Amino acid sequence: MNEALLRSLTPSVLGILVRRGADFAAAEDAVQDALVEALRVWPADPPRDPKGWLVTVAWRKFLDATRSDAARRRREDLVDEEPAPGPAPAVDDTLRLYFLCAHPSLTPASAVALTLRAVGGLTTRQIAQAYLVPEATMAQRISRAKRTVSGVRFDQPGDVATVLRVLYLVFNEGYSGDVDLAAEAIRLTRQLAAAIDHPEVAGLLALMLLHHARRAARTAPDGSLVPLAEQDRTRWDTATIAEGIEILQAALARDRLGEYQAQAAIAALHADAPTAGETDWVQIVEWYDELTRLTDSPVVRLNRAVAVGEADGPRAGLAALAALDASLPRYAAVAAYLHERDGDLATAARLYAEAAQKAPNLAERDHLTRQAARLNSRR
Repeated sequence: MNEALLRSLTPSVLGILVRRGADFAAAEDAVQDALVEALRVWPADPPRDPKGWLVTVAWRKFLDATRSDAARRRREDLVDEEPAPGPAPAVDDTLRLYFLCAHPSLTPASAVALTLRAVGGLTTRQIAQAYLVPEATMAQRISRAKRTVSGVRFDQPGDVATVLRVLYLVFNEGYSGDVDLAAEAIRLTRQLAAAIDHPEVAGLLALMLLHHARRAARTAPDGSLVPLAEQDRTRWDTATIAEGIEILQAALARDRLGEYQAQAAIAALHADAPTAGETDWVQIVEWYDELTRLTDSPVVRLNRAVAVGEADGPRAGLAALAALDASLPRYAAVAAYLHERDGDLATAARLYAEAAQKAPNLAERDHLTRQAARLNSRR
């Protein structure tokens, strides 16, 4: 390579860059970079127009340096504009997402299913179990909901009832232990109660608190389930129970009864009993009657059969159970319990084993299996 040629071209190239608008110092740096590039490239690929090559490369080097310097200054300006370090305001859009997913273009059932899947973090199987439908049916429902809202703007929030239903189901899944979402559901329901003066919002919050207060006593150290009647009530969170009852009483005083207030009233009667034997089952049956009137839910009727069995004896409970569909989740477990109380241990053991096979989670399956084994050992 003719280094003398490069030296001879340098002043001319430098002058061209200055005439194009580059300041002298920047132009000089660009030309020097171009010369280094020429020393690297020209031996293997000499240009036909050395001066034109140098001008082109030097100008590109100048533009790159100029852009880089401008970007650096912008970054420095942004740093200068940043607020001083300190506590930042908490921003939580989760509850807003619940409302937006409960879109008016969806049916309430589809909106709940979509929100549970997209925001609540539940699996399709968990949602299907909550709705008492096959998993494939729920998968189709969620897919249809996604297609329905795929082209709409999410600027129309859904109604409170749908959001309450979602929060209720999320809490139930968290409380079961499959997915630890109970505390998150309580947090969001507290936010909703602070924003909306609605007795059913208060009722749902009370219900969650009353159930959550018993959570520490629901499992033994080995992880096995402890039935309500056998729980150590000294482990119940009395402060949370008191808060739940206070919230419930204020909601009931407004005389606008809804299903969550009725459920909370049942939970409060359990929480208020010093021992399992002192539970006011007669009043619990009356609240289940109210809840049946409000919802006509087969699950409510199943739970009512248990309460009737406690209040009026196992034969009465079995009579109430006979009117229900035997395919209901936990039907066999309820039947086993009532048959055991009625003294029919063989039938109860068989039903406990049947219920264990249908249990929705491992903890419940183990508990029912142990119940069957306990009765079989006594025969």
